[in-house]
Amino acid sequence: MKRLKYLVFLNWPEPCFRASKADIAYLKSLLPRTAQVVPVKTERAFLKELPSATHVITWHFRREWYALAPSLELVATPAAGRELVALPPEDAKRRPKVHFGEFHGEIMAESVAAFVLAWSRGFFARGTFGKDWPRSELAGVCREVSGSKAIVFGYGHVGRAIGRKLAALGVEVEGYSRHRPLPAGKLDCDWFVLALPSTTGTDNLIDAALLRRLPRRAVLVNVGRGNAVDEQALERALRTGRLAGAYLDVLKVEPTAAELTRPGAVKAFLENKVPNAVVMPHASAFSPSYLRRCFAEL
Repeated sequence: MKRLKYLVFLNWPEPCFRASKADIAYLKSLLPRTAQVVPVKTERAFLKELPSATHVITWHFRREWYALAPSLELVATPAAGRELVALPPEDAKRRPKVHFGEFHGEIMAESVAAFVLAWSRGFFARGTFGKDWPRSELAGVCREVSGSKAIVFGYGHVGRAIGRKLAALGVEVEGYSRHRPLPAGKLDCDWFVLALPSTTGTDNLIDAALLRRLPRRAVLVNVGRGNAVDEQALERALRTGRLAGAYLDVLKVEPTAAELTRPGAVKAFLENKVPNAVVMPHASAFSPSYLRRCFAEL
């Protein structure tokens, strides 16, 4: 019987996306006792171990690496996006299975629910009135989440989890995807939630024409990929009051860690915020249980 060898190359700047000793111990507890688990921290070490690996768990995998791994059965990535892991060549004699993470929904749903609650209760409006104690002003903007309406566009694993979380708060949820397109005409909702991938023709799918179909009270929430939103059209809609607000966890172009260390880079990035826009640094899936959820799914 072939011995299973799990090669784990999960080295990422954010701590919750790096495999700790405790994470590796948890992975071992899920596998047969005879399975070998080999964690590595560098690409060089990864490529050295790859030829004898049967299973790989990694953030990125290049197409040419498949030829180096004759025993490979599975390439798995925690990421839901398809950008970093190449599929095996079509003409390859052996085509290992490639698995993309599907566990993110429960974590990201909490991020969406947290924003919806905070927005509805005036947490983000608090600093816009210029007063130390704006009771009367906040009384005019606070509302209940229960009874509001949400459209979740991108109703896959993540979108359905978001829908379940919002429904638990009393939100009326409608889900749409490429298999169930958005209806024509006006879109009646308080929350327009995007959980779209960067593939399948989503570039600038949310353009000026679509934004005009939303009611003025609507708030756009994007936790999918930044390519889906025409950011200039969204900025105009927010500046003119055509849209009530936006929560952007993702942007078309996100600064790298190196760019953020340069003087002025952080300020320049934050200055791109527009009225009633809340920008987060692609953080909706942050959780100390992230990799354990990934391992449990596998």
